[in-house]
Amino acid sequence: MKTMLITGATSGIGQTLAKQAADTGYHVIACGRNKAKLDELAAHKNIESLAFDVSDLQESKDALASIKADIYVFNAGVCEYVDVKRFESALFHRVFAANFFGIVHCVEAILPELKSGNQIVIVDSTARLLPFTRSQAYGASKAALHYFIKSLEVDLANRQVLVQSVSPGFVETPLTEKNDFDMPMKISAEQAAISMLKGIVKRKRSIYFPWFFSLILRFLHVLPNSWQVALCKKMKEQEQ
Repeated sequence: MKTMLITGATSGIGQTLAKQAADTGYHVIACGRNKAKLDELAAHKNIESLAFDVSDLQESKDALASIKADIYVFNAGVCEYVDVKRFESALFHRVFAANFFGIVHCVEAILPELKSGNQIVIVDSTARLLPFTRSQAYGASKAALHYFIKSLEVDLANRQVLVQSVSPGFVETPLTEKNDFDMPMKISAEQAAISMLKGIVKRKRSIYFPWFFSLILRFLHVLPNSWQVALCKKMKEQEQ
């Protein structure tokens, strides 16, 4: 039985992935800050819980020091939108603390124990592909994270450690429930977790879902920057 550690496992994709992985025969270590929700997950067959805050480096290192998983899924994250009329750098610090440095903290904690055949799976977002309105903090954190993933993949290749990126589109989760705009081709957390687990099992370097939506965004991403900006301006006008 392989062991899969999942951060951000108390809601959304992480919670659903934990249950699906456990049901398919993995021993799952579900991680998060909400002890009550972790206790609920731990009642599920093949799941144990581990409570810690990824944004705290020492807490992350202490929690993960004795963990020896086969697959590490770093999924924890937050989303806050920027209002340029009330711009504050503190918002950026909060978003990067969870979305970027939270993953960096976990990677630092597990690096000494990694062995050949291990997988590191890190969730960024398709939001990194275009300059969407109000997404300066969230999009930037996910773009930085994607670069980190691909660079880490290069440096861990000689240790035979696979680093995989996961780039979701719109998924029905507590985070997206707060969105006040249309979310085209939104899928359920169950559908997202199925796609994610399939990609992990197949050891795909880059995992995207939903497939057609991500294909559109990836096509738009290769267009000239001026076209991307013009498109996002038009989308903003339609929202207003």
